[in-house]
Amino acid sequence: MTTTPSLAPILITAKLAWNWRGHQIKYTVTGEGQPLLLIHGFGASIDHWRKNIPFLAAGGYQVYAIDLLGFGGSDKAPIDYSMELWEELVVDFWHEYINQPTVFVGNSIGALLSLMLVAHHPELSAGGVLINCAGGLNHRPDELNFLLRNVMGIFTNIVASPVFGKFIFDRVRQKSRIRTSLYQVYTRREAVTDELIDIIHQPACDPGAQQVFASILTASPGPTPESLLPQVTKPLLVLWGENDPWTPIKGAKVYQELAAAGKPIAVVSIPNAGHCPHDEHPEVVNPAILDWLESF
Repeated sequence: MTTTPSLAPILITAKLAWNWRGHQIKYTVTGEGQPLLLIHGFGASIDHWRKNIPFLAAGGYQVYAIDLLGFGGSDKAPIDYSMELWEELVVDFWHEYINQPTVFVGNSIGALLSLMLVAHHPELSAGGVLINCAGGLNHRPDELNFLLRNVMGIFTNIVASPVFGKFIFDRVRQKSRIRTSLYQVYTRREAVTDELIDIIHQPACDPGAQQVFASILTASPGPTPESLLPQVTKPLLVLWGENDPWTPIKGAKVYQELAAAGKPIAVVSIPNAGHCPHDEHPEVVNPAILDWLESF
């Protein structure tokens, strides 16, 4: 197995700005070689890849990472958010800066977005790395029982309320609440550092962050992985933290079945890892990605 490069890590370049439809989007590019584009999950940003970018770049790849509109250092625009909107953003970014077959690497909703890109835009893609891939931007109504549907509906209406929304969101974004949420989805509690809390907390304090949160809660879940996979013709690497309570590892079954049927899909489960194994166990994830990239 390829080991994480022992040479001194390549420094992540400064975050750059790109104007997309009048909105400022932050991105970085590090290293040289075949392009990879890293796409974060809900509430995260470029910095959630801080343990991966230097080593992937040192492995001989040009590593792009982007803050999706509404997250990280990108604008918190007062618009309707959706998976399809972010798909349009990434496609335009690719045409603006990359213009070479790219491996899309994503975590959670970033993995679902990566799968959408590989399925819908094969001319842009060389493959995809899906890390604990979400089944949708939100829970689908048929995934929740009657009580949970009503509870989620009430909570969503409160968050979107101009009267009560700020009160609720101020509590959701408290550092103590963020830490508690991360303890639920990180198996290694020591990986939940003050640095990680700040990475999530700081953008949540930007003007407009509450409206983004409310818009996403009321958005369509987007396509399912099951509906996208028949359209995929490029290879996939599926990494899954075995202890993820948000997107349980049973979600990997559809990929395992396709791999058993001969499709170019590799599935790797990661023990003692939760929803973000790239951050929790980069010493496992980085070599796994580099090994897979070298195989095609």
